[in-house]
Amino acid sequence: MMLSGFFRLGVWQNFLRAWRNGYSGNLEGEGFTLGGVYVIGAGKQGVLLEHREKEFGDKVSLPAVLEAAEKIKPQAS
Repeated sequence: MMLSGFFRLGVWQNFLRAWRNGYSGNLEGEGFTLGGVYVIGAGKQGVLLEHREKEFGDKVSLPAVLEAAEKIKPQAS
């Protein structure tokens, strides 16, 4: 996304939301890497949830993470 990411409206909306909620961060590091969240089940369950940031500040839905985590079944020994 590099520099073009700073010209996206969604990025600025995410920044303002975080700032209003008191997030400060240290602003150290590369800063151009988008993140993601995966919930992976035991054994052959595989990926139960995948969320990849499409722009800086995308948030994963906490209820979706909890729902996926509840689907994890213990693997038989």
